[in-house]
Amino acid sequence: MKLNLQDIPRVQHITKEDFLKHYFKPQKPVVIERFIEDWPAYKKWNLDYMKDIAGDKIVPLYDDRPVDYKDGFNEPHAKMKMSEYVDLLKKEPTKYRIFLWNVLKEIPQLQKDYTFPDFGLKLMKRLPMLFFGGKNSHTFMHHDIDMANIFHFHFEGTKQCILFDQKQNDYLYKIPHSLITREDIDFSNPDFEKWPALKNAKGWQCELNHGQVLYMPEGYWHYMKYITPGFSMSLRAIARHPKNFGKAVYNLFVMRNYDNLMRRIRGQKWIDWKNEQAITRTHKSF
Repeated sequence: MKLNLQDIPRVQHITKEDFLKHYFKPQKPVVIERFIEDWPAYKKWNLDYMKDIAGDKIVPLYDDRPVDYKDGFNEPHAKMKMSEYVDLLKKEPTKYRIFLWNVLKEIPQLQKDYTFPDFGLKLMKRLPMLFFGGKNSHTFMHHDIDMANIFHFHFEGTKQCILFDQKQNDYLYKIPHSLITREDIDFSNPDFEKWPALKNAKGWQCELNHGQVLYMPEGYWHYMKYITPGFSMSLRAIARHPKNFGKAVYNLFVMRNYDNLMRRIRGQKWIDWKNEQAITRTHKSF
């Protein structure tokens, strides 16, 4: 048995009007296959180029270890020079990923390689983020803290993407007071005997290749697995739906601070309680 996933629609090109009508307004994902072929990045951006241009930069690295109460919110598990990290990606599979690396701040000259596309949404121009991963490394299923509309541009290699909208929350074993589901669920091959509620979840899937763009609507859960080493850049637009905007404000200013406070007060007991509640609440609701 597999997850109930439908393929994300794919288009070669798209106009602003068609994007807003068919995908943004109904809040449905889409893959745009040939949107950035006029960007210098389309021809230039690969792992070797990133090694050349950012080799001396120290980058934050994350792996798939379970959350520890001593870790701060989005605190990296290791650090390494970009040149060493690219060498590692090419040499062997590694769990280490780069997550939320601000290209504008770190390597300003990379801005010359792309332009901010006009999808009819106002993109946050201070927040272009890069994400890197090695073969078979993956993110936990999560949604972004700001509930933003996300445009995910992929470079080099192949990446598997699985998405769920917020209506599926009751089936995903969501960790309370956080942005993730249970970390021990393998969404690429889930154990339905252990996680039976997943049978009821309805989602989306795609594979991204070099130069393709995935639109993820507001607050969508996403799981990303690198089939081969590669990297992506995300551009984002603020949540437009009042309910999602309200959730974003709550996540940023209440939930995050409350979770950090409880980690300091209760330590690992807080993490363990949240993990237990993810199962209890999910099985109660389904």
